[in-house]
Amino acid sequence: MKKIIILGGNPETGVLVEFANDMGLHTIVIDPNPDAPAKKFAAETYDIDGFDIDGIVKVAEEKSVDAVLVGVADILVKPYKEICERLGLPCYATDGTIEAFCSKDGYKRYCEAYDVQDIPGIYLKKDEPIRKPKKVDLPLMVKPVDSGGGVGMKICRDEEDYNQTVKNVLKFSKKGIVLVEKYMDSSCHDMAAYYTFKDGVPYLSAIYDRTLTRIQGNSSPIGLATLYPSKFTKEFVETVHPKLSELFKATGVQNGVLNIQFFVENGEFYSYDPGFRLQGEAPHIPLAHINGFDHRKMLINFALTGVFGDENFAEQNDYMLRGKKACSVWVLLKAGKIKSIEGLDKIKNHKNVIFVVERFKEGDEVEPAMVGTERQVLYRIYTVSDSVAETNQTILDIQNILNVRNENNEDMVLEWTRLWNTDDYSHH
Repeated sequence: MKKIIILGGNPETGVLVEFANDMGLHTIVIDPNPDAPAKKFAAETYDIDGFDIDGIVKVAEEKSVDAVLVGVADILVKPYKEICERLGLPCYATDGTIEAFCSKDGYKRYCEAYDVQDIPGIYLKKDEPIRKPKKVDLPLMVKPVDSGGGVGMKICRDEEDYNQTVKNVLKFSKKGIVLVEKYMDSSCHDMAAYYTFKDGVPYLSAIYDRTLTRIQGNSSPIGLATLYPSKFTKEFVETVHPKLSELFKATGVQNGVLNIQFFVENGEFYSYDPGFRLQGEAPHIPLAHINGFDHRKMLINFALTGVFGDENFAEQNDYMLRGKKACSVWVLLKAGKIKSIEGLDKIKNHKNVIFVVERFKEGDEVEPAMVGTERQVLYRIYTVSDSVAETNQTILDIQNILNVRNENNEDMVLEWTRLWNTDDYSHH
């Protein structure tokens, strides 16, 4: 039985661990938190920090491990590469991809060099005086350069709050650097492009629009739903994709998956937040259903063999999803203890629902610190249908079926996504 170490223990990584189990592998999850959610699926677990390269290499050698793979965590991509190098195992990360895709400051440098528009902003280091970016007014978004999922991010609307927030957010950054950017408000559209790299060739595999919740004060806006393909697909493929392809070449990327988010304002695409790994949003779920390749399987096979994807990948890949519409509905919860959840089985049996990622169960508590980050997600519900109108009906069905109550019998769902405007998608 082949053995694989998977780095990181969040719920999204748990799905990868289950997948490796189903492929007949002996799974070993390494994460410093003894109660990390992904650990409950693993054959073996170790409470070791992902940055303890020596400790992890020692486990790998003692256990005669055949493969190492990083889960859904940007900060672990760099140690993943070092561990693979020490063990002589296949690794999809290169120095260039780590520099470009695993920190917000590195990505900004690459964008500048390859004429990819990013969000205007500046960096502040721990001991520098606090200043604001030139030609950018309040409100400002402040975020640590090296954390994801909305952790440590905050919108600042006045001077005093800004100064205090920068000091506070610095605590969330291992590097001691924060990024201060123009806050892209609700007048902007939000979308993302998801790429597969195979043997040095970049393929656009999915492109999707996002709706966000903005009712949680000054915390980072969190996703409510996504729709594939994006209404901006044509413009993106014509204007942004060629520049990104040049940027990718410069990183020396050979294999792997990459998600990049964009704001769209007045026809201009503003790039931000790359993730060179499987995503919490999990575009791989609709892609596997519609196009027949599964990035989880591809990454696990690569970790074992150094080969990424089948020879006919180019024919399988279709970012227009063979004319289908895919959607993920994120159910966000308010803080509190979950007393009851009704309707999950009925949702799973809905004709258009292909998968549900579950993060909480009855009796679990959504802590106040989780609000304003992706940790307040109860479910991500994946749907595939033939039209945007049918997608909207599926969303309404889900809203009518699901009932989540706290101990006072109050509804815990923060807000439901707005329905998609069918006119926006009619020209695709």
